[in-house]
Amino acid sequence: MPPASRSRARTYDRLKSRAALRAQATAINGVVAGLDDAQLALPTRVGAWRVRELVVHLAGALDALPRFLAAPDDGQALTTIADWAAGTAGAADAIEEDAFERAAGAEDPREVFVRALDAASTVLDADHGPATRVTHRRGAMLLDDYLVTRLVETVVHADDLADALKLDPFPHDRHALASACRVLADALATKAPGGAVELRIPPFAVVQCVEGPRHTRGTPPNVVETTPLPWIRLATGRLSWADALDVAELTASGERSDLSSLLPVMS
Repeated sequence: MPPASRSRARTYDRLKSRAALRAQATAINGVVAGLDDAQLALPTRVGAWRVRELVVHLAGALDALPRFLAAPDDGQALTTIADWAAGTAGAADAIEEDAFERAAGAEDPREVFVRALDAASTVLDADHGPATRVTHRRGAMLLDDYLVTRLVETVVHADDLADALKLDPFPHDRHALASACRVLADALATKAPGGAVELRIPPFAVVQCVEGPRHTRGTPPNVVETTPLPWIRLATGRLSWADALDVAELTASGERSDLSSLLPVMS
């Protein structure tokens, strides 16, 4: 796979995105449906969130599809997947507040998730064209691009759920996992454009980033390599650079290969 181009945004197959989101959400529901009240009260690695808040937040990530699709479209300029990823840090406090408010008002998070899955399925089942737009909290997006953001959300937080419940491995949908890796890799390349470092996340993504001499052939002098889930955890602040190196989930060679100051790329 060639490194992602800085001048052309990566594209995602709309039908594969829909199938992947359905599969990923169904896998999450398989876990959520079996939770007991004691498990809902378990802490997670996401701040003060318990499993209860995490499940309700995951539900919100799904029912956002019909809610934002139904929102009035005021014709504002379209934002991209990269814009969405870059904007999550600034929205972190609002996201946390929303998760706690929704969890406090939820009768049963398990039922909330089922309803959200059903609501999202109505969007996934409908024949929306490629020009369909949604208006979300931070702007307007093409629906197909917004579906990709839902893949990122459901992969990242399913991994949080697996960590809290000590599930290993979580049955992530392969295309959903690949999409999350690629979005987060591209977010790093956007944050630190350049060609001095090659980031490899086999088998899903390769990008070049960081200012400096661009590599053109042969083995790059600065290479960072990791696998999908450790990359997702690094990119979202769930895993530190030092800890990843310590447990051999990351290799970094070359004097410019330390990316710790650039991480996380998304909250």
